[in-house]
Amino acid sequence: MSDAFEWLYSDVVKEHFTNPKNVFDPDEKFEADAEGIVGNIKCGDQMMFLLKIENETIKDVRWKTYGCASAIASTSMLSEVIKGLSLREAYGIKPADIARRLGGLPENKIHCSVLGDKALRAAIDSWLEKQGRKGEFKGEDAVVVCTCLNITDKDIEEAVKSGARTWEQLQEATKIGTVCGGCKGRAEELLHEFAHIYGD
Repeated sequence: MSDAFEWLYSDVVKEHFTNPKNVFDPDEKFEADAEGIVGNIKCGDQMMFLLKIENETIKDVRWKTYGCASAIASTSMLSEVIKGLSLREAYGIKPADIARRLGGLPENKIHCSVLGDKALRAAIDSWLEKQGRKGEFKGEDAVVVCTCLNITDKDIEEAVKSGARTWEQLQEATKIGTVCGGCKGRAEELLHEFAHIYGD
């Protein structure tokens, strides 16, 4: 067989893609305490996460996605990892943690592992809001991207949600990169990732 058809992913990714865990089945009548949906169906990626929660612990999870092999495998792995975790522990899981457990993902597919992470946090946020604790965990996992102005990945995400799609629009919204400019590379990567998720 031609090398062009060689599987580009690890065996762990292959297993989670071909036999995904905890996939939502409407016939199962899964009773969720929280739901999170993120993504953009026009881009071909959308994710739904459903959580069963007891005593601030994730007891069970279901998910559904319209996405590629990386998105499916990442979310399958994430769904297994978070069972039994406290909401705060689950909220702190990073896409890089899941990618590592999968044995890595191709560079151009890393953004796909972000979908499950975002949907999970959206579900937890919605549950907290129902408990009268809106925004309790927000910002705890923020990573500073621009050290000159203390701009985080969350600031970039909010700017993209508000319509920023180009570097110039991001700068206008956040002032990122207007001091030393050393953050531009990473900031543009995040801009691309978030635009893929929240784009029109």
